[in-house]
Amino acid sequence: MSRVMFSYSHRDEAMRDELEIHLSQLKRDGLIESWHDRRITAGSEWRGEIDVNLEAADVILLLVSPYFLASDYCTDVELARAMQRHEAREAVVIPVILESCDWKTAPFSKLQTATKDARPLSKFPNIHDGFLEVVLSLRDILIERKTPVAKAAPILISESVGNSGMRSSNLHISKSFTDRERHRFRDDAFEFVGKFMEASLAELEQRNCPDIETQFKRVDAERFTAVIYRGGKVASQCGIRLENSRFGGGILYSNDPNSDGYNESLTVADNGTSMFLKSSFGRLYSSQESEYSPQGMAEALWAMLIQPLRR
Repeated sequence: MSRVMFSYSHRDEAMRDELEIHLSQLKRDGLIESWHDRRITAGSEWRGEIDVNLEAADVILLLVSPYFLASDYCTDVELARAMQRHEAREAVVIPVILESCDWKTAPFSKLQTATKDARPLSKFPNIHDGFLEVVLSLRDILIERKTPVAKAAPILISESVGNSGMRSSNLHISKSFTDRERHRFRDDAFEFVGKFMEASLAELEQRNCPDIETQFKRVDAERFTAVIYRGGKVASQCGIRLENSRFGGGILYSNDPNSDGYNESLTVADNGTSMFLKSSFGRLYSSQESEYSPQGMAEALWAMLIQPLRR
């Protein structure tokens, strides 16, 4: 059994949780056991625990995002040691690109990524297709590592690219999306935002207790609410719900969780190659992006919720 370690920014914790769910069958097959720093128990010295598990890992998954690259600990400590172990053939480092970011000159840029053409998971019309590519790539290399040939060079994720090993990365063609695909993309994005908000609220409370308390509530399958209390008083709140209409609807954000109105609306659009979410009002705080992945939308809506606490 191989030990898999996640190296990631806590800002990407929701994506890490989703990836770990997709690794469930590898665990049942007895191929892997996984570890990340949320497994550190209370009272343990976190730096020492990370170092021990970094040295014990057979496979190190780099969850690459702007937040990962901006983290000094991720890049200067975890990444540096991971690359040393990879080059010594003591472990395999696999970059998993979560979001578009400037990683092409990073130390791991020479390694094959877990998705074809280094496609970020956020760019998949259905993000579960991206997670599946990661899982299948990991399964390939785990199987290869069990053979003598794999032990000689366990560096690259298996991918057939022709006899020369060379091909263009410009392989995208135009595509039209069905109503079913759009609805599924919207529904998956809504579920992602719900899990992201719930996890972020829990972390916010844990880091700022007892001054900050939070509440996440699933009203029904198409609506949830989030409340942040400071000193027992409501500091910020929101309601997020699905909008269903003849034309597909979108995702609505309201500063009042009990209102049927909304302060922001996001709808599904596409650019001919992939689907994304588009802001109708342009009120999202976190960036100037016009095309949002589910992760990007979740970050932007979280920024709207937490904004009152930063004034």
